[in-house]
Amino acid sequence: MSALTIVFVGPLYAGSTTRQRMLALQTMGHAVVPVDIVPGGLAAKRLTFGWRVKRRLLGDRDESRTNERLLALPESPAPDLVWIEKGLTIEPATLRALRGRWPHTTFVSFSPDDMFNPRNQSRQWIGGIGLYDLHVTTKTFNVSELRSAGARDVFYFDKGYSPQVHRPHPVTPELRERLGGDVGFVGWPEGARERSMRFLARHGVPVRVWGPWPRWKGTRNLIVEGRPLWDAEYAQALSAFRINLGFLRRVNRDRHTTRSIEIPACGGFLLAERTEEHLALFREGVEAEFFASDDELLEKTKWYLAHEEERARIAAAGLARCIDGGYDNESRLTSVLQYALAAHGASAAA
Repeated sequence: MSALTIVFVGPLYAGSTTRQRMLALQTMGHAVVPVDIVPGGLAAKRLTFGWRVKRRLLGDRDESRTNERLLALPESPAPDLVWIEKGLTIEPATLRALRGRWPHTTFVSFSPDDMFNPRNQSRQWIGGIGLYDLHVTTKTFNVSELRSAGARDVFYFDKGYSPQVHRPHPVTPELRERLGGDVGFVGWPEGARERSMRFLARHGVPVRVWGPWPRWKGTRNLIVEGRPLWDAEYAQALSAFRINLGFLRRVNRDRHTTRSIEIPACGGFLLAERTEEHLALFREGVEAEFFASDDELLEKTKWYLAHEEERARIAAAGLARCIDGGYDNESRLTSVLQYALAAHGASAAA
C-alpha cells in the first residue's frame, strides 16, 4: 500500500489506544495530521465525577473546539482519508462541510466501544452516522445495528495491540512487588467483576486491582491501588502478574476487550470469561484459559497458581498466537485501510 495522508481525529492523550493506533499508522509510513479531541488537561478532567455529571445533564460538548480546528484545515492538498475515533462532538455540519471541500476523501468513523450503549452515544454522533463512508467497529453485534441506523458501510475487525507498548518485560522480584503479584486485574470498576474478585478474595486468593477504583473498596485479600496504569507501567504489570483476569463489561456487551489481546502480547497468562470470540482468538487450555462461573474461576485460579510450568507454557503460546496471528495494530489497520480504499477511495468512486 502506498503512503496515505490521513487526518486522524481522536483522544490522543498518553496511554490511549487511539494514540497507539495513530502511531501505528505513522510507523506504517502514512503521513498523519493529528487533531486531538482532548488536548491538555482535558483527559484528566474527564475522569472526575463532576465532569461525568455535567455530561449526563448537558450532553457531549466540544470543549476543545475540535469542529473549529477541523474546519480550519487547509483545503489543499486534500487528505486521502479522514479517520475519526468515537467522534461524539463532531457536528454533522462539520462533516458536510469537509465532504464538500474534499469530495474524493474517504471518511471513516471508528469506535472500540459499543456505540449502541446510550452512554457511548451523542446527538452529534447519531446525526452524523450516514455522513461517513465507512463505520469500523470491534463489536460483532454493532455491524447490523449500524446498518439499521443508516450507516453506508460497516467493517468489523478484532481489537489489537501495540508492539511498541505491549511486550513482555523481565519479571524481577522488585517488579512483581511494585506492580504485580499472584492474581491481578487492570481496568475500570463494574459490579459483576467486583463480585467475582471478592469471591476469590473470600476464598483466600489475593487479588490486586489497578484502575480508577476507590481505595475504600479494598478488603482482606483484595488490594485496591486506586489509580490507573498507562503504557510501560501497564505492560509491566501484565507481565508481572502470575494470572491476569480478563473480565468483560456488561454495559458494553463485551465478548472480548483490548485486555484480551494485550495480556498475552505482554507475555501474561490470560484467564478470561469464556465467549465465542475469546475461543476464536485463543485455544482454551493451550494459549489462554477461560471460565464461565465464579466456581470455575476459583478452581482454575488455584490450579494454575500451583502449576507454574503449565501456566508459563500457556502464556508463551498466547504470545506466539498474537505475533503469528497478526493481532498487532499495524496488521489490523492494514486490513481496514485496504478495504476502505478499495470500496470507497477515489479510484472506486471514479
